[in-house]
Amino acid sequence: MLSQNQLHSRVPFERMMYLHTQLQLKTYPNCVRIADHFELDRITILRDIHFMRDRFQLPIEYDNKRHGYYYSRPVENFPGVMVSESELFAILVAQKAVAIYKGTPFHEPLATVFNRLAEHLGKDVVLHMQDLGEAMEIRLAGPELLDEENFLITLRAVQQHRPLKFSYRKVGAIQLEDRKLHPYQLVCTNNRWYVVGHDLARKEVRCFVLTRMINPEILPGEFVRPAEFKIADYLKGSFGIFKGNDDFEIVIELDRWAADISRNRRWHPSQQVTELPNGEMRISFRLDSLGEITPWILSWGSHAVVVRPRILAERVEKAARGILERYDHNQETPLIPPDPEPD
Repeated sequence: MLSQNQLHSRVPFERMMYLHTQLQLKTYPNCVRIADHFELDRITILRDIHFMRDRFQLPIEYDNKRHGYYYSRPVENFPGVMVSESELFAILVAQKAVAIYKGTPFHEPLATVFNRLAEHLGKDVVLHMQDLGEAMEIRLAGPELLDEENFLITLRAVQQHRPLKFSYRKVGAIQLEDRKLHPYQLVCTNNRWYVVGHDLARKEVRCFVLTRMINPEILPGEFVRPAEFKIADYLKGSFGIFKGNDDFEIVIELDRWAADISRNRRWHPSQQVTELPNGEMRISFRLDSLGEITPWILSWGSHAVVVRPRILAERVEKAARGILERYDHNQETPLIPPDPEPD
C-alpha cells in the first residue's frame, strides 16, 4: 500500500495512463472508482478525463447503462507525451550515451526503454527529436567491450554481498594471479568498468579492471559491506580511479592554446582555476596520487608546465625524455616503465 504522500505526489500523466489502460481493457472506469484507486477527489479525475478528451482528442464517451467511460473507437497508443526542448535534449543525450553500456546487460534494456518512450511521443515530437539527433552526435573515446557473463557475475556478487574469486592479469603482466574479493561497488570511469572492494589477501580496498578478470566465481557465504564506505569519499583524491595515500597540491600552468581548450571544463571536484595575463591559465587540484595526472599533463604536450610539486615535474620530464629516446632511431633504448595503474 502506498503512503498518502506517495499517492498525492503522483503526476497527472500517471493517472491518465492508468485511465487509458482501463479504457483499452474496456473495464468502463468511472470517476468514483479511479478516485478511490488514487485516493483523490472525483473532481480531479474528472479534470483528467476532460483533459484527455479535449486536449488529446481521445474518443472518450460515457455509458449510462454501465456507469463508466469507454473508447468509442480503437486507440492503439496514448497520444504524444508533452516534453520541453530541454527535456528532449536530455533524452537524446542519454540515448546517444548508451554506447558506454555495450557489452553489459544494461544495453538492451536501455535501448528498449528509449523505443517505448518514443512510442508515447507525438509524431511532431518524434520528428523534432530525429532532427535534433541528426544535428548532434556524442562520441565516446575507447569504450570497452565487456564479457556480459563476467559482468553479470560481478554485479550479482556486489548486489548480494557475496565473496568473489577470479584470476587477474595486472597491467603489462603476462602471468595471472588468483584473487579473492569482497566486492563493494562497480564503477565506470573514462569508459572503463572497474569493481572496487576489499582484497582478502592484501587486506585493503583495491580496484580491478573487469576486462582483466578471468573466470569470476561467486563463493559461498556473505560479507558485510562497511557502512562508512562511500565510493565518492574513497575516490575523492583520485584523478580517475587510482587511489593513493599521499596529499599533493597539483599546480599546472596552461598556455593560451591549452587554456582555451580547458576553459569551462571540470576535470576534478577539487579543481581551482586562476586566469593569467595574455589568456593563459593556472589550474590546481588536490590529489592523493600522481599516477593518472601524469599522462593527462603529457597529453597537453608543450602547452602545459608543472609548477608544483617538484616530484610531478620530474615524472613528466622523465616521461618526455623517454618519448624522445623512443624516436631516436640511432640508438636502442629500453622502455621506461610507465607510472603505476590500478590493479
